[in-house]
Amino acid sequence: MTDVRLLGPVEVRRLAAELDLQPTKKLGQNFVHDPNTVRRIVAAADLSPEDYPVEVGPGLGSLTLGLLEHCGRAAAVEIDPRLAERLPKTVGEFAPGRQLNLVLKDAMTVTRDDIVGKQSLAAGDAGAAEFPEPTALVANLPYNVSVPVLLHMLREFPSIRRVLVMVQLEVAERLAAEPGSKIYGVPSVKAAFHGDVRRAGTIGPNVFWPVPKVDSGLVRIDVFGVPGPDGEPSPAGDAPWPVTDEARDKVWPLIDAAFAQRRKTLRAALSGVYGSGAAAEEALVAAGIDPKLRGEKLGVADFVRLAGL
Repeated sequence: MTDVRLLGPVEVRRLAAELDLQPTKKLGQNFVHDPNTVRRIVAAADLSPEDYPVEVGPGLGSLTLGLLEHCGRAAAVEIDPRLAERLPKTVGEFAPGRQLNLVLKDAMTVTRDDIVGKQSLAAGDAGAAEFPEPTALVANLPYNVSVPVLLHMLREFPSIRRVLVMVQLEVAERLAAEPGSKIYGVPSVKAAFHGDVRRAGTIGPNVFWPVPKVDSGLVRIDVFGVPGPDGEPSPAGDAPWPVTDEARDKVWPLIDAAFAQRRKTLRAALSGVYGSGAAAEEALVAAGIDPKLRGEKLGVADFVRLAGL
């Protein structure tokens, strides 16, 4: 199979000029133009060649090509029609023989049916192929919607075993924060509900065009209970609680309420959920939680237990 060529600064500028592209803050468009950074991201994801990654916001295709180089196939969800129209041509030029399943859609509304079983749009000389369940989410997520997109993808694709996302550094720190930290909050707890979360590196601004004013951070999540493509167990182990829509619908309101006003005690913060402060206190005591604590002191297991799971 022909070697894959990654995009450098010259190629990124050429593609942008061809499309008359002016990156927008609204869509969070900052394009990676450094091949070494792309390979660093792919390496941090620790994917098997048998993995089938899905990418959100492929843009001009920098990371897409890196994923295709490693796995040979990938899915990509792009909201910008101009970028979506150009990407299969870019794959054909820089990664012939690799298979890309491209979805033109807002990532917040993408579903399993948009990806699984669809035919490749850029297969080169590899021929058409139907795509299976995605096993990994690897993406440079738009800064302004990174957490909602991450949580939506984890909900929509329970087959994902590994997440490696690049987000604004502040968001990366929040996602990986531990209970008791000042930056620990809703994103921290909801991410930890799905698996083991940890920081996987920091990326400076100069590898992007246009250059953002902040650093970026890599976050890795090993999802509970999802085996690898060869059947190897998840590094996070089996799920300690049900990771289902029903479970999320019980746990999420508790997390949201607990952090809505951080200075409130759990008794006061959860009074709206349970109907009164007394009822909230009764539920907290039954779950073995001090009603006088604040939400930032609880780990995800505490919220799960409080939800009765």
